[in-house]
Formats: sequence, C-alpha cells, structure tokens
Amino acid sequence: MVERTIPLSRWLSWSRSLEIYLPNSAARLPPDLRYQQGGWLFLCTLLVFFLTSLLLYGIYAESRQDDPQTAVELPASFLTSTVCLIGISVVLHLATRTVRRSKRGVTVVLLSIAALAAVVFIMIQYRSMLELLAGPALGGGTGKGVAGMVVVLAFLHALHVAGGILALGIVGVRTALGRYDHERHWPVDFTALYWHFLDLVWVCMLITFYLTTGGIAI
Repeated sequence: MVERTIPLSRWLSWSRSLEIYLPNSAARLPPDLRYQQGGWLFLCTLLVFFLTSLLLYGIYAESRQDDPQTAVELPASFLTSTVCLIGISVVLHLATRTVRRSKRGVTVVLLSIAALAAVVFIMIQYRSMLELLAGPALGGGTGKGVAGMVVVLAFLHALHVAGGILALGIVGVRTALGRYDHERHWPVDFTALYWHFLDLVWVCMLITFYLTTGGIAI
C-alpha cells in the first residue's frame, strides 16, 4: 500500500482558506475591521445608556407633574446649541467625502472647523445650564425638580461631546500626517458617525425636555 504525502505548500494553502471561514476570530481580522466591531459595540452601549437615562427621566417627570418646578422654561440658547450641533454633523459629513478623494488639506480644515464648533457648543450649553441653575425652579436646592434632572442629562451629554472633541483632535492630527486617504478612512467615518449619534441623542433629549417642562423661552 502506497502512502500519499501532501506537499507542505498545499497544507499552507488549505490553512489560509480555513482562516477566511473561521467565525468572528478577532485574531485573524484586519485591524480596521476589529476597530469597526469595537466602535459599533461602543455606540450600542452609549445608546442603551442614553435611552435608559431618558426613560428614568420620563418616569421622574411624570411623577412630578403637579410640581410647580415642571413649569420652568428651557433657555432659548438650547435651540442655538442644537443648530450648532447639526452644523457639526454637516461639516463632518463633508469631511467623510473629502477624505475619500484624498483631499487631505480640506479634510483637516473641516475637522478643525468641527472641533471649534464643538467648543462653541459646550460653551453655549454651559451658559444654558447656569441659567437653569440660577432660575427660580431650583430655589429649593440644586437637587430638586425636573429642571435639576435636565441639567444633569445635559451635563452627561456635554461630557460625551468633550470626548468627541478629543477624537476630532486625534483624527485631525493623523489626517494631517497622511494616515487616512481614499483607501483607509474608517476612523474619519466613525468620528462623523459618533457625532451624528450625539446629534440624534441631543435632539431626542430636547424634545423630551420640551414635553416635560414649560417649553422653551423665546
């Protein structure tokens, strides 16, 4: 009986083919694909966090319907910050288009504009929260009333905006160094996606605040 031997090259070819079909093997995934999976998991975690926070806020606001503090009006500057946040999303969407065309300089400029606008957003939110804290709704203490919960949620959102500014800085520097182009641009895409997410979360928050308070002071 003659034994057949399989050449080493064929074994290597088979092993490489098997690696393609191995399910969810992080060790064999390209770096960008692993980052994408981690990024989506991160966004899903944030989604659960904010949805839970809004749900708890809604339950609390419902239980305080007869509280005079619920008639407090939201600062009109909340509308200004909303427009600013939407503008950031538009600018970052343009950045995802320019990086695909390898327009590095334009992409860096757009990322810088978005970062500056994000700083302006935080400044507006800071003044808005101070206005709420100094208003009559919290005369009994900063921990009382629906207005206090509005400030807490707005502050939590602002913290994530600060993280987004850091991400814009990192991605902007790496773009300037030529790390991203028409072939590798997922970090720019994910940064834009993160800001779109923050945009959506804030709009949902603002609508919820509007429905559970005295509206917006215009």
